[in-house]
Amino acid sequence: MHINPERSDRPDYDLLVRQVTSVLEGERDLTANASQFSALVYDTLSSLNWAGFYFTVPSKKGEGQDLLVGPFQGKPACARIPFGRGVCGTTAVKRETIVVPDVHAFPGHIACDSASASEIVIPVIKDDKLIGVFDIDSPKPDRFSEEDRAGLEAMLAAFIAATDF
Repeated sequence: MHINPERSDRPDYDLLVRQVTSVLEGERDLTANASQFSALVYDTLSSLNWAGFYFTVPSKKGEGQDLLVGPFQGKPACARIPFGRGVCGTTAVKRETIVVPDVHAFPGHIACDSASASEIVIPVIKDDKLIGVFDIDSPKPDRFSEEDRAGLEAMLAAFIAATDF
């Protein structure tokens, strides 16, 4: 199924929420659904160079937690991010969406792809448990609006409802 042949700077998020629900219907597997969700976001939103998940795992150092890369679309990424580090790690600690208009101005930004200029990271929370984060990067400065934040949070809520963790 081809979702949206024309990427748009002003996506119809109500339609995209329905598409998430449709694409994930009948499948509850985390890997399959995270892969489908990442592909749908990457294919339908304009000016992106990365879209994907980082999932919460125990730290390799034995204390605390890290974020480990999961299904994504784009160039190879940082494999592991400590909680509190960069935009993803900060989102994990704060448990709230962070929109960064200029990643170079974000303290401690992790540059997995030097082409990235702006970013939005949304926490994945189910039953008050942080499962991970969904990260989207753009080579375009100030790419993500308040409309994008609300729309992407609604899309992610549909993903969470359709997925077993």
